[in-house]
Amino acid sequence: MTVLRVAPRTAVVLALASAAALATFTWPFFVPAQPESTARTGEAPLVFFLMLPVLVALVLAELTSGGMDSKALAMLGVLAAVNAALRPLGAGTAGIETVFFLLVLAGRVFGPGFGFLLGSTSLFASALLTAGVGPWLPFQMLCASWIGLGAGLLPARLRGRAETAVLAGYGALAAYGYGLLMNLWFWPFSVGADTQLSYVAGAPVLENLHRLALFTAVTSTFGWDTGRAITTAVAIVLAGPAVLAALRRAARRAAFDAPVTFVAAEPQPPNPAADSAEVAGPTGTDVTVPAAGPAPASPTRPPGPTGKGDGGR
Repeated sequence: MTVLRVAPRTAVVLALASAAALATFTWPFFVPAQPESTARTGEAPLVFFLMLPVLVALVLAELTSGGMDSKALAMLGVLAAVNAALRPLGAGTAGIETVFFLLVLAGRVFGPGFGFLLGSTSLFASALLTAGVGPWLPFQMLCASWIGLGAGLLPARLRGRAETAVLAGYGALAAYGYGLLMNLWFWPFSVGADTQLSYVAGAPVLENLHRLALFTAVTSTFGWDTGRAITTAVAIVLAGPAVLAALRRAARRAAFDAPVTFVAAEPQPPNPAADSAEVAGPTGTDVTVPAAGPAPASPTRPPGPTGKGDGGR
């Protein structure tokens, strides 16, 4: 079971963000695109600046709906920093990728909204560390966000070895999906024309999808994508149970989902001690002085023979 649940407001933001992100990848299937190698160079900054308000809106939706608080934001920053530090250990070597296994596990524990944010922030931070900023960065951020989102939407009741197996299988599939989408961001513009792997402007969608599948199989499936899938699955199998336990323990101690309630104060019973005051005695001891009340009547002498109280004098 995830710790941070998806509120309706968050679900709407995630759905709209995912639909807009998908359109940035797939529009060449529906609108003829010119095969220019610099086409995405001008589009990438626009995509990046459109992502920023979406991420801010998602954070605000999580905060206002109670799905995330300041402690969850702190955890998001810590995990993004860890992911950014892990990525240089494997990126660029036969597709070995060390960033996705923690993204899958964190999305599983903290929920889809948290996973979406972690995917974007992790890839952005790692790009700053590795000098990987380029027109591909916003598309990498979107793909990683979908990986974290999907991990948070997996069945919640799985535990033990079944949970590890499902997460490892999901991580492998997500690695292949990441490679396919990252091919799609540049394939219509960077492959030469008049080949079986080329994008054909204005062709039916199924034909271009077939060409994209061939291009992916030839260029990345048996290389980068398989290396990424194996790395992610093996890391989840080996380190997944321990990392899941640590993340869930941290979530319980931080009490991310603890509801905040306010209870009206109950009337206090009267305190007898409040009716008396304590003053210091001559020797430094406390002397209790009764509370002021009606003064007792002063004693009077019996009347004399003349009826006066002074004995007739």
